[in-house]
Amino acid sequence: MPSLPISHTDLFQQVVASFRDVLEQSGRPVPETIDEQTILFGKGAPLDSLALVTMIVDLEQRLEEEYGITLTLADERAMSQRNSPFRTIRSLVDYLERLIAEESGRD
Repeated sequence: MPSLPISHTDLFQQVVASFRDVLEQSGRPVPETIDEQTILFGKGAPLDSLALVTMIVDLEQRLEEEYGITLTLADERAMSQRNSPFRTIRSLVDYLERLIAEESGRD
């Protein structure tokens, strides 16, 4: 497997920063503790569908600007998975790692 141009920790930090920004911009409360188990989207989650889309776009832009990584996160593949990659911070970071590994394998 090719080495990724961004570490798991950096991806986690980018996801958390994007999550916080979207919550703050929408006036929603930011959880005191945010970790890999933090639920992003779904029943009882802090993001509704519009906030999730905003976060996805923000995250795509962050990855492009900071690391030169161009990804499309909300596509048919993401939407058709049995377990949503947008459910928790961990599932989103894992999904990002898979997409980045696939993209870097094509270079």
